[in-house]
Amino acid sequence: MAEIKSTMDMVMERAARMTASSSPQTDNEDMQKKGMRLAAEFLNGKVSDLTSTLAELAPAEQAAVRQGMIETLLRNITLPRDEQLKTTSLLALKGIIALGGSQIAPVSAELQQLLEQYSQHKEQSIKQLDDAIRTQLGQQMARRGGEATQAAALNPALHPQYREELARMQSDLNNQYTQAFDQRKELIRQAIVPRR
Repeated sequence: MAEIKSTMDMVMERAARMTASSSPQTDNEDMQKKGMRLAAEFLNGKVSDLTSTLAELAPAEQAAVRQGMIETLLRNITLPRDEQLKTTSLLALKGIIALGGSQIAPVSAELQQLLEQYSQHKEQSIKQLDDAIRTQLGQQMARRGGEATQAAALNPALHPQYREELARMQSDLNNQYTQAFDQRKELIRQAIVPRR
């Protein structure tokens, strides 16, 4: 007659199998978190060279640590709404280039160009909106028989629709750039982070 195992014995065996199979996954997650911490330290100026830091690790750990580094660096490439964000994004891109090498050079160059162009494009769009509102206000004053006022003297921010139009324009611009950033980030992710 076959030996009948108690429920407790079966539960213990299953727990042992689950522990054995989940151990590498936990180690992998720990290594990814280590990579994230190292990338954060790089962005804060505490680590100067990610590739040499990565080379100091055991070969079995390097892939997971590298993946954690890349994910953190990619998350820190954002719309450069101010100089600090632009500086952080460019530093993150520098780290990605160091980890990715020549295989991502064209995509990283595009990302850098987008980072540089965003502020210029934003300023240019605001100037175009200001000019359009000034022209509209000047035409309205002329139709009403008002004094001929220099267009430069008119304040477009006082126009009732200015804020609404400015918010719409900036939202459209931000959406375009965010989409372009996301596309390039995904290309970098596919090139650098190995898929299993």
